[in-house]
Amino acid sequence: MSAGGTFDGLKAIVTGGASGIGAAIVERLRAEGAQVAIFDREVTDGLVDAYRVDVTDDRTVREGVAAVAEDFGGIDIVVNNAGIGAQGTIEDNDDDEWHRVYDVNVVGAVRVSRAALPHLRQSAAASIVNTCSIAATAGLPARALYGATKGAVLSLTQQMAADHLREGIRVNCVNPGTADTPWVGRLLDSAPDPDAERTALNARQPHGRLVRADEVADAVAYLASPRAGSTTGTSLAVDGGMQGLRLRPE
Repeated sequence: MSAGGTFDGLKAIVTGGASGIGAAIVERLRAEGAQVAIFDREVTDGLVDAYRVDVTDDRTVREGVAAVAEDFGGIDIVVNNAGIGAQGTIEDNDDDEWHRVYDVNVVGAVRVSRAALPHLRQSAAASIVNTCSIAATAGLPARALYGATKGAVLSLTQQMAADHLREGIRVNCVNPGTADTPWVGRLLDSAPDPDAERTALNARQPHGRLVRADEVADAVAYLASPRAGSTTGTSLAVDGGMQGLRLRPE
């Protein structure tokens, strides 16, 4: 635990915390003094305070939340980061895939937040942060299913913020641009020309590169921290300007 860290004494859950953006969030919160539980379907040896939880299974979610509350002595912060990607137009995915991706990206966040609410209500610094996406606010080619789920996360964040404000629980979301994550890496590896695809993804963001996981983690840490005490129902873009800037070609 850090000396005088922003999160000293606070207990957090990060879903999808074993890799990618989730792992960066875990590292960032711990560096500031938080006690952090990792929820993930794949829990490997060496992960500290890791719980095998599938966000599509309400039983494992409730058992995981109850275990953290007992082991840590409470819960102050929930970061709903677990998610899966999807490619294609509306023609490219069948009903089962639509249900599967929604179940993880949207209903998964509902399950974890719902189970944690009784504990968050007892916290003096309660906060929920949802991982959303640039796909919620910008139309991207071949991202219909993924973008639809992230649009739902954006709206869900606002509804939850309204419902729980007077209970002392802040709810916000972070909207990363295309980030340098294992999922994006797999997309690049499967492309006919990975180097050209990476160049195109870099160029799509005004600052000219992929977003780093640690940059997203910094944004989550701000939204989750007591320093953001007047911030709720807000989405914070971490996208190199992709959401709002329209630069002229060089």
